[in-house]
Amino acid sequence: MDYLAVIVTAAVGFAIGALWYGIFARPWVAASGVPTDEKGAPRDGANPVTWAGAYLCILLVAGMMRHVFNMSAVVSVNDGVVAGLGIGLFFIAPWVALNILFAQRPKVLILIDGGYAAIACAIMGGVLMLF
Repeated sequence: MDYLAVIVTAAVGFAIGALWYGIFARPWVAASGVPTDEKGAPRDGANPVTWAGAYLCILLVAGMMRHVFNMSAVVSVNDGVVAGLGIGLFFIAPWVALNILFAQRPKVLILIDGGYAAIACAIMGGVLMLF
């Protein structure tokens, strides 16, 4: 496995998350019920343990995507984007939806969190295939 490809891909996925949740910060905070500070930002949002844990999760996804791609017919950037979109849209997003439904959280979180999974995995799949 190309470790550099996985590390770079995870960094890209992490950056997409920062952008995505920057764009959807207000509706996500409102729907998630996360405690906020006086500015309306998540209270522990700057906690380095949270950020490190988030990167580790994305690194695991990138590593498994690379493994699956190596074992399948994913050979081009376009294949990687399509396969990544499929992973995000049909594996991760439904699981996110399941958790949100049973937690009885606002359904808009399915679109925000599931949308991130779909878009990030599609881009990450393309990035993986650049290596």
